Amino acid sequence: MTAVTSDSNWRDLVAEGRGAQVALIALGIWLNAADSLVTSTIMPTVGRDLGGYAYFSWATAAYMLGAILSGATAARFSARFGLRRAMMVAALATAAGCAGSALAPGMIALVVGRLVQGLGAGWIVGACYAAIGAMFPQRHLARIFSVMTSIWGVATVLGPLVGAAFAQGHAWRMLFWFFGAQCLAFMAAAYWLLPEDAPPAAQRTPWTQLALVLAGVALIGAADLATGVVVAGALALGGLGLLALAVRVRAGEHGLFPRAAGDLKSVIGSAYLSYFALSAAAMGFGVYAPALLQKLYGFSPMASGYAAGLESVGWTVAAIGVAGLAERWHPPIIRLGALCVVGSLAALAVVMRYGPPAAILAAATVLGAGFGLTSGFTGRRVIAAAAGAEREVASAGINSVRQVGNAAGACLAGLIANLLGMTRGVTPPAADAAAVWLFALAVPVALVGAVACWRVAAARLELI
Repeated sequence: MTAVTSDSNWRDLVAEGRGAQVALIALGIWLNAADSLVTSTIMPTVGRDLGGYAYFSWATAAYMLGAILSGATAARFSARFGLRRAMMVAALATAAGCAGSALAPGMIALVVGRLVQGLGAGWIVGACYAAIGAMFPQRHLARIFSVMTSIWGVATVLGPLVGAAFAQGHAWRMLFWFFGAQCLAFMAAAYWLLPEDAPPAAQRTPWTQLALVLAGVALIGAADLATGVVVAGALALGGLGLLALAVRVRAGEHGLFPRAAGDLKSVIGSAYLSYFALSAAAMGFGVYAPALLQKLYGFSPMASGYAAGLESVGWTVAAIGVAGLAERWHPPIIRLGALCVVGSLAALAVVMRYGPPAAILAAATVLGAGFGLTSGFTGRRVIAAAAGAEREVASAGINSVRQVGNAAGACLAGLIANLLGMTRGVTPPAADAAAVWLFALAVPVALVGAVACWRVAAARLELI
């Protein structure tokens, strides 16, 4: 076990030119975090302006599908073309998607623009994760992950405010232009701050894995848009099965995922399972908590949004608070974080229905804190467990499994809510039932993630 030295601090993190690289990664994460939070605020205005309420959910689903697909291929994309070129192309694609959304004459055109934005954003975030594995030494990884988490915390606070400022009349189009300009700034920063890429190496394309990922993403997307509960459930399970098969396919050194990703007994396999299961379990809170708080406790839309945002606040504070702890603390912190996620979901199954509101806010904060405690240290072990040639792929895979977990969790939450009567709106009976079962049924999924966290923590001494 390696001791934490005096050099392993925040000042060392930004020394020797690393500060500019940290800033670049932070900007890349911001583009994804802020976009997803801000656009959720303006979507009601967009739907009214374009007359496309029938396709309202498609705009969100398209962005998520694009992000999942590009997230899964980001590491190979970066390895083939080099980090600088990959980031620049990804930024240009995201800017093009923003322009398409800003110019959209109708909802279908907006959906296409959001799909392109999701593709570009997924490549940007994936390239940022790959850059972490390639450019930063082990002693900085926990702090890098806490910086990325803090960006989400800032976006949680600023997102609704920025979105509200543009949610009047046709001003929403200016918001997409605003994000497009930031993408161009990111592209310029990548050109100036990253070293010139080496000539691209000839690499075999993992067609089998790529086809399975495409098919799995397509089925999950169809599940999000399906109206029947049985059909949606079957599509979601089929999509997840294809994605799991894609992870297990042996594609050699040029695969989309590290070779150990499909082995649940390995550190990487266990870590990926923990990211997937915990993300899926918590997704119901992010999707339905604002609506439940408004219906059951009379929260305003903005107040309910900020109440749900306490999850991100807890995540940020916890991640920054533990980032500098010595390595002997990492295993118990990982385990504590997993217990926080499981315990907070169990608590929400009670307090979301019966209150008081202060208990709901506390549970939301603890839920986020659980992710903040586990995420950075688990990510460090993923990178440490990967062979040298697979560090970038293993690091970028973290974002991929999280995205898939979020999509699966959204499908699960949607199925539960629809079975409880949410298809007819957020009626009092439906809200009462959903306030219990959305979280009670998420607890077993979270327990799977907690067991995987235990395995990651137990294997730490063999890796670092």
